[in-house]
Amino acid sequence: MSAGSVVLIGGGARSGKSRFALARARALGERRAFVATGQALDGEMVQRIALHRAERGPDFATVEEPLALAPVLRAQSADVVLVDCLTLWLSNLLLRGDDEGAIAGAVDELCAVLAERRRHVVVVTNEVGLGIVPENALARTFRDVAGRAHQQIAAIADELYAALLGSVLRLRPGPVEMVAP
Repeated sequence: MSAGSVVLIGGGARSGKSRFALARARALGERRAFVATGQALDGEMVQRIALHRAERGPDFATVEEPLALAPVLRAQSADVVLVDCLTLWLSNLLLRGDDEGAIAGAVDELCAVLAERRRHVVVVTNEVGLGIVPENALARTFRDVAGRAHQQIAAIADELYAALLGSVLRLRPGPVEMVAP
């Protein structure tokens, strides 16, 4: 297999980023894995997870991993791995009680695995820094760790996309253009 790439796709809720990520992953390789960071902690999340499984169909091997993202990525043998989603992973770390330093270390470990480029990795994430300043400390910490993680991964990403209003813009490689309606 040739060297892999890092693809970062960000956007707001229901912006089209996950749909685009599935298409991008399918285009990058035949042997595909899907690393799900969400946890079925209530009935609504159980339904969301089932819907996502149905949407992606049987052509992805699913790995559910809410916390140990870097080791799971390192152990994968698939041609392409889709991670959905980075912000849920960060939220899981925060809710587990990890402080900002521990989360920064986990992001550093993730970036080191991504930088190895052993396979294509498509990372989906939610842009959370476009709204108002959150009113509570946990929400502000989440916004800050997500923003820093986005900057780190974007710095090493070969491809960078922003999804909004059901459209996807390619930011890198240039030129900037709409690639999906």
